[in-house]
Amino acid sequence: MRPITLPDVPYDATAVRPQWSDLPDGVREAISLRLGSPVSAAHSAGGGFTRAFAAVLETGAGTRVFVKAAPQSDPVSQWYAREAALTAALPPEVTAARPLWTMTGSDWFVLCLEAIDGRIPELPWSPENLDAALRTWSAAATALAHPSPHLLGIGMPTLPEILRDEMSWWSLIAARRAPMPEPALATIAPHRLTDLARLERALPALAAGDGMCHGDLRVDNVLIDRDGRAWLCDWTWPCLGAPWFDTVTLMVSAYASGRDTDAVLRAWGAPDEGVDGALAALAGYWLTRAGDGPSSASPHSRQHQRFSGEQALAWLAERRGWDGEPGKRRWFRR
Repeated sequence: MRPITLPDVPYDATAVRPQWSDLPDGVREAISLRLGSPVSAAHSAGGGFTRAFAAVLETGAGTRVFVKAAPQSDPVSQWYAREAALTAALPPEVTAARPLWTMTGSDWFVLCLEAIDGRIPELPWSPENLDAALRTWSAAATALAHPSPHLLGIGMPTLPEILRDEMSWWSLIAARRAPMPEPALATIAPHRLTDLARLERALPALAAGDGMCHGDLRVDNVLIDRDGRAWLCDWTWPCLGAPWFDTVTLMVSAYASGRDTDAVLRAWGAPDEGVDGALAALAGYWLTRAGDGPSSASPHSRQHQRFSGEQALAWLAERRGWDGEPGKRRWFRR
C-alpha cells in the first residue's frame, strides 16, 4: 500500500458558520413555530466550505431535524432552494435526506431536512466506510441512470458543458491565456502541461452520458450512520453525464488514504483515458482555485483544494508512469 497523505484539517472541522443564537430573532421564532416547539439544542455542522447556517436542531418535544438557512440576498439561499427541489424528486433508491419543508421569512430562506444520525468518514478511509460509500453511490447511480421527467424539469447542465466551461485550466495555461497557478509549480504540471491539456480536451466526449450525477461527490458529502450505512449529502450541483466521473472525485481522497483506487474504477467500467482526463481536469481546477488567495467562505477551502489537486495529480502521474524531472523539484508534496 502506498504512503498515506492526510489533509491539514479534518473534513469535519472545515466550516465557519453562524450559531443558532446568531440568527435574527424573527428567523429563530419562525423556525421554532414551524417545528411546533422551542429549539432546545443546536449542533452546527462542522463540514463544508460555506458560511451559511447549517445545524441539527432539537426541540423540547423531541423533534430532531437538519436546518439550513441563508439570507435571500445571499446566493447560498438559491443553492438551498435548488437542493430542496432536487432531493424531493430523488427516487427512493437514493440514500439521501429528504426535505421536510421550506419557508421564507425576515428575508431569509430556510430548508428543513431529515436529520441523519451520522458522521463524515475519517481519513484515511477505512475499508468498511469506503465500501459503504461506494455501495450507496452505485445504487444511486443505477437509480439515476434515467432521471425522471420531474428531475429533468428542474434543469441540470451536462457534465461536458461544465468540463469545457469551468474545468479546462491546463488548456488555458497552455494557450497562455492563464498563468500557471503557484500551487502547481511544485508539481509535475509545468513539465507535463502538453499532456495535461490533451487529456483535458479529450475528456468531455468521454464523460458524456444521460445519467444524473451528484456533481460534488467528495468525502465530506458522505455521512456514515450508526449502522454503517452511507448517505449522500448536498445535492446542489447535479449534472447529466457518466457516473464514473463522480466515482473518480470521491476516490481522490481514497488514493490519499493508500487504497487501490484503480481497481475500483475498473469495476465501474470507467475508460482509462476518461479517468486520466478526469484526474487532469480535477487537478487543474483545484490547483487553480487553491492559488486564488484567501477565501471568504472558509479559511480551509484553499487547503482542501491544494490537497485534492496534488493528490489527483499524483494519482494521474502514477497511472501514466510519469517520473519527476531530474534535477528539479519533486512533482508532488508529502
